[in-house]
Amino acid sequence: MSTARVPFQPRIRPLTSADLDRVMDIEREAYPYPWTRTIFEDCIRVGYDCHGLLVGSSLCGYTVQTQAADESHLLNLCIGPQWQRQGFGSMLLSYAIRLARSHECVSMFLEVRPSNEAGVALYQRNGFHVIGIRRDYYRADEGREDAVVMRLELGPQSVPSPTGRAATDPF
Repeated sequence: MSTARVPFQPRIRPLTSADLDRVMDIEREAYPYPWTRTIFEDCIRVGYDCHGLLVGSSLCGYTVQTQAADESHLLNLCIGPQWQRQGFGSMLLSYAIRLARSHECVSMFLEVRPSNEAGVALYQRNGFHVIGIRRDYYRADEGREDAVVMRLELGPQSVPSPTGRAATDPF
């Protein structure tokens, strides 16, 4: 993690369609095969939990997740390359986990490229365990790349406040 100090307290808020130009910039900077704008539009339209991390007025990253029954699925967590290695990925992941718990989910799932070593390490540091492999899941420069499927069992939590945030939630 960088020792550089961020001049503004990071905050997390819901994404809106007005954020999509910046989301797409980050997505293209971070991934060789980014999601399309239509995917993000659909996620916002159907009510998936889509949140952005801001430092000052700069959107630095975002997360997209769904909740169904008692499971959460983390579909996308991305930090712009210039903001990486400053703890922002951990902040967003912690927020996503708290959000899943607030929906009374008992587990959270995700897929990650095995070549994304920093992502795999982030998830493992936060208690995710490998539960399987999805063969040929991602596009790659030469054919397809597998996905590592990971799960986090969500334990007991504090009761959310009336705002939907846990009492310890700084966002």
